[in-house]
Amino acid sequence: MVVFAGQGDARRSMALLWRSGGEPDEVRPGPKPGLSVDVIVEAAIEVADSEGMAALSMRKVGERLGRTGMALYTYVPNKGELVDLMYDRVLAELPTVYDASAGWRPAVASWAEHTLAFYLRHPWVLQVSQARPVLGPNEFATLESVVSILSATGLGPRDTRGVVALLFDFVRGAARTVTESRLAPSATGVSDEEWWRTRSHLLEEVAPGFTGQYPMVAWVESEDGGEPGAGDTFAIGLNVLLDGIEATVAKAQPPG
Repeated sequence: MVVFAGQGDARRSMALLWRSGGEPDEVRPGPKPGLSVDVIVEAAIEVADSEGMAALSMRKVGERLGRTGMALYTYVPNKGELVDLMYDRVLAELPTVYDASAGWRPAVASWAEHTLAFYLRHPWVLQVSQARPVLGPNEFATLESVVSILSATGLGPRDTRGVVALLFDFVRGAARTVTESRLAPSATGVSDEEWWRTRSHLLEEVAPGFTGQYPMVAWVESEDGGEPGAGDTFAIGLNVLLDGIEATVAKAQPPG
């Protein structure tokens, strides 16, 4: 499931993101909680965190607040604007300042680890496409933080944009793999151990001489120590990526 940002009315959506147009006063009929944009967004985030993006609807959010879905439309015009607001709101959890006194590389590594943990806390965020940005204040603050770190490399705007895109693609890809691995047992009713055990046995049966046919695959799996965990895989990939950025920085330095 992919959700594209910015599907609602552009002016209303941007006004809500930046709180530039005000919002309706809270309504407090009886013992029910008062409604506001912030209250609705927080409830929607709770729904997405606990049940996933597919379960998100105005009706579901309204039920969580003890209201009808229709009662929310005074504050948030539709689900499109709601997703934009949710996405920008959770980005506020990410740090915006990193200590680069030890150099840009450990600061980028810290940023990547924080961002990975963020995606794993809110896996529904991975379903919000990066093709069109939300253009909210916290999204810009997140971008500002990583660009600020990379400014110490001396790379120009064009190369920095490429590096930022690569970093986000890497971290989001790693988070998506971990998220899918966590979902697989409950979605399929089969544990990872059982899945691999069954198919490893069948592979030997249906593909005799497998190692001779795919010698490089056999080689890369030959080292003792077992399959690297998700944390190991992320660390290895991140180090390779940072090495590449270092090489790019060195190449961009003027001779002499």
